[in-house]
Amino acid sequence: MSATHPAPPAGRPVRVLLADDQHLVRTGFRVILEVEDDIEVVGEAADGERAVAMTRALRPDVVLMDVEMPGVDGLAATRRITTEFPAGPAVLILTTFDHDDYLFAALRAGASGFLLKNGTPEDLVEAIRVLARGDGLLAPALTRRVIATFTRPGAAGPTAADTRGALADLTPREREVLVLVAGGASNAEIAAALHLGEATVKTHVSRVLAKLGLRDRVQAVVFAYEHGVVRPQG
Repeated sequence: MSATHPAPPAGRPVRVLLADDQHLVRTGFRVILEVEDDIEVVGEAADGERAVAMTRALRPDVVLMDVEMPGVDGLAATRRITTEFPAGPAVLILTTFDHDDYLFAALRAGASGFLLKNGTPEDLVEAIRVLARGDGLLAPALTRRVIATFTRPGAAGPTAADTRGALADLTPREREVLVLVAGGASNAEIAAALHLGEATVKTHVSRVLAKLGLRDRVQAVVFAYEHGVVRPQG
């Protein structure tokens, strides 16, 4: 069963592995990240095969993964990493290609986040911190596309029986939490909506992910819409 990846120990920098076939791109990422006191670049890989091997050897907290690389591409490498290491690291897909097929393939491969390379350095740094905390990340525009894809007429999805089976282990409270997570609510917002403490919400979220075999909140969003637990507004 998959599990949410743990945050790095308090006081230790977030260990990041860079995987991109362009040396200048990797250098640029390293320059951006290494000025941050709480982030450490532990290695660089120029292809997916090397990224998997270095993940195995270095055990980073976050892998910054390009999509198009020679040999084993980023999507295949992501699938291998998330299969071999279900409790981490988190994989952040970063690409110049704003294509739905990359987005959905990355999510299905187990990626915890997806950013386009036209973002800012601040976006990249914050994304790595978010993933290192054990959360998933999608830009709002990408979240809308995920929802649209998984809820469009004729979209393939699980049967009603499959859905009932997948959700059978959730308590009513856990199902409420799943609905709010799928709506993009933070732990603080869920706590306010359900009149709970944030620590209690965090426990509920962790149990939902464990029971459904999901890595993080991004996967929970996909699951909820794919299984009809929530539906788009309007």
